[in-house]
Amino acid sequence: MCNVYELVYPKFHASIYLQRNVISLAKPLREEAITNMYNKTLPVSLAIADLGCSYGPNTLLVISNTIKVVEKICRELNHKSPEYKVFLNDLPGNDFNNVFRSLDIFKENLRTEMETEMGPCYFFGVPGSFYGRIFPNKSLHFVHSSYSLQFLSKVCLHQLSFLILLFVTILFCILCIFD
Repeated sequence: MCNVYELVYPKFHASIYLQRNVISLAKPLREEAITNMYNKTLPVSLAIADLGCSYGPNTLLVISNTIKVVEKICRELNHKSPEYKVFLNDLPGNDFNNVFRSLDIFKENLRTEMETEMGPCYFFGVPGSFYGRIFPNKSLHFVHSSYSLQFLSKVCLHQLSFLILLFVTILFCILCIFD
């Protein structure tokens, strides 16, 4: 599958590829968390949030992987696919229009890759800082954040090693399970 953003923004800084590698390295942890969450809750409507989603070639990578994991579980359990509510969060200065323009192609590519009928997918932009509350209580099933939590510290992560960036990504791949 051709990444939508690589078509729209063909030239990206090398850090985009570093971020993609770190996201890929954390994939097994995310998959385990998603599998555990889904098996415990069996939601009819699944709410996913990506904090600090930004925009670029990696914006929808974690969302795509999350949906694929859930769809695989649904096939294995012979369950109907849930509807997906995807909340993309970033600071208000982020141009969500670029993200929203890519969604039709993203959904079409995802459906093609799935080779089975998946549940409907709804996207929402949630501008704001996660220093404070940005979602209502018990409104999300799975929350992901990668390369955005460094803003919670005064330490500049650009000066830290790749391993620390990986640790931060894995540490803050947050699973929210609500009873």
